[in-house]
Amino acid sequence: MSFEQTLKVPHERVGVIIGKSGETKKHLEEVLGITLEINSKEGAVTIRSSSVDNSDPLTAVRVIEAIARGFSPERALRLVEQGTVLEIIDLREYAGKSENALQRVRGRIIGLKGKSRRVIEELTGCYISVYGRTVAIIGEISEVYLATNAIRMLASGSQHKSVYNMLERARSRKKLERMILWEGLSPEEIEKKLGQRLPDLNFEGA
Repeated sequence: MSFEQTLKVPHERVGVIIGKSGETKKHLEEVLGITLEINSKEGAVTIRSSSVDNSDPLTAVRVIEAIARGFSPERALRLVEQGTVLEIIDLREYAGKSENALQRVRGRIIGLKGKSRRVIEELTGCYISVYGRTVAIIGEISEVYLATNAIRMLASGSQHKSVYNMLERARSRKKLERMILWEGLSPEEIEKKLGQRLPDLNFEGA
């Protein structure tokens, strides 16, 4: 069974997909087992596969979408990993049609010198790209869920400190669950191992 799908890509991102002397395009085709036909003038990328049995065209679609939303090809190819997903948030849900409002929302998510975006990436393990009117997120499902909550909170006006605290608690809970699952320890045994009481890890939105 063959596959073909055409995606619209911002003109400034077409060159990123092609790469120097076509090297990126060639690498994407090899990794994903597909062929790419690129119309630079129209900003269109057609993904083709002669057989879905020997390729992963749906993943290829997500990879091209990720590059179109500002990710480097290297980061976009994380989508090849099993259980990794792409989430795209349209910031017009929060800014409406106002360009000034959009810039304010973008600024809150990116933060001073990129701090906010960097902190969310570090605390969730996701990759985040703020591009145009969208925020794109790449990561495992649970990671993307947390990052999406954080970004929506910031876009809605929540304080950065509140968002960071939510993510810190989520990371602590995930670490605790991992210790219980993989090390077979009870909460009491974990407290003894750490030499301190475990905090209350319940919070809204997680």
